[in-house]
Amino acid sequence: MSEEGAGWACSQTGTFAQLRPNGHGFSWLNLRTLWLSRNEILAGLFGDPSGQVRARWVEAQEARGIDPEFRIKPPVGGNFSFLLLGDTGEGDASQYAVVPGMLKLGERTSFAVIASDVIYPTGSGNEYGDKFFRPYKDYDAPIYAIPGNHDWYDGLGGFMRVFCDAPALRPKPDRGLRGLLWRKPEKIDEALLAEARTLRGKPSQQATQPGPYWVIESDNLLVVGVDTGIRNVIDKAQTAWLRRVSLDPRPKILVTGKPIYTGNAYKPSPLAGGGTIDDIVRDPAHRYVAAIGGDVHNYQRYPVKVGDRVIQYIVSGGGGAFMHATHTIGRVGVKGVHEDDFRCYPLRGDSLSFYSQLYARRLRMKWLYLTPVEALCIMSEHIKNQPVRTVAGPVKITRRMRWAARLLGAWPWPFRLPVDKVFHRYLSELSDWDTPPFFKQLLHVSVTPEELTLRCFAATGCLPQELDPPLEDEVRISLS
Repeated sequence: MSEEGAGWACSQTGTFAQLRPNGHGFSWLNLRTLWLSRNEILAGLFGDPSGQVRARWVEAQEARGIDPEFRIKPPVGGNFSFLLLGDTGEGDASQYAVVPGMLKLGERTSFAVIASDVIYPTGSGNEYGDKFFRPYKDYDAPIYAIPGNHDWYDGLGGFMRVFCDAPALRPKPDRGLRGLLWRKPEKIDEALLAEARTLRGKPSQQATQPGPYWVIESDNLLVVGVDTGIRNVIDKAQTAWLRRVSLDPRPKILVTGKPIYTGNAYKPSPLAGGGTIDDIVRDPAHRYVAAIGGDVHNYQRYPVKVGDRVIQYIVSGGGGAFMHATHTIGRVGVKGVHEDDFRCYPLRGDSLSFYSQLYARRLRMKWLYLTPVEALCIMSEHIKNQPVRTVAGPVKITRRMRWAARLLGAWPWPFRLPVDKVFHRYLSELSDWDTPPFFKQLLHVSVTPEELTLRCFAATGCLPQELDPPLEDEVRISLS
């Protein structure tokens, strides 16, 4: 959690730059990119068809003879480990910066899971080469995934072809204005996909999952993956399946495309027929010990007391895409979680300092710039917590610093630059950057019969952190 560990003093760029294909990736500044991503807006205006399309995919998979309970049974024993990355597939420097640390931490893991948005911007099956197969070509274990909203912009065609080996669905007309404007699935170039698959062609890397949602079974733990579509609603068939799976007496982790807690707010996915996904997670008979969601591009952890136990609710979406700010998260108190028990990465001060640099440079207003130490002290004063990072010597907080923090959205104020809510979404995407520090992260999960250990490691894009990935958070959970 030092400045060096965060990547501020980056004297040498990491080896990730040599892994990245030259000229690949995309720009959110491109109007064509935004047009191709229009299904998000159309789903909000005219209704999200994800549930109906998912039902067609599941029906087609069942006709092909998949396990109707969507079970995955990797060859793991009582002790094993796996990796979890969220929101990976931009194909740019920030995605490839995670790879060296992933390979180092994943040397003896049994598998990896991608939680949400495998491919940006529209989930096309023709973009998996440089955004999935190439970056993870040296990870010598299977990779499973749950789709995010961006994967659904392609009608899930690319996702189902790559992860489930499923043929394309027959087109089904969608009448009305939504059907007229809706982006249709892209035809997959099978020769291109076959060539990409050779990058992860070892027998030890092969895996075919039954559908967009699944359960990975082991002796001591179930990992339950849930598909939340575009607009975060879980359809009737998936809800019924989730209720059945949750009755298994083994402890469980939920992996979902949308986090239940994020930004000091409670946002559980609605279930078709009533209730929310958190009703299932909180039921003591179901034995969920953690719920991990992607979609938000940073790391957050909320230990929530439920009866006589604690469930760890985690955001893990820092696997490769542009960074979502954390300095806009106020003093945490949602559902009784105490601020001192909350964890996030990047630290709020680092987030504020980074965005101050971004705006100072773009607006040519040098006075907006806050050093990491200044931003750390300002956020600690505002949040009223102990500084997470030790500060060498006193720091005088000036009026200039407070004005800069107000304008950058560190706390509610009517006149501020766009760094939060609606504006923040577009600012982050339009302000994607390709030079360290990146503030990316991934989870390493260790399982024994008695205990589950979740560790969050940082990926900054700097060589020292590639060689020794910084541990940003760790929590141990009893499974007994």
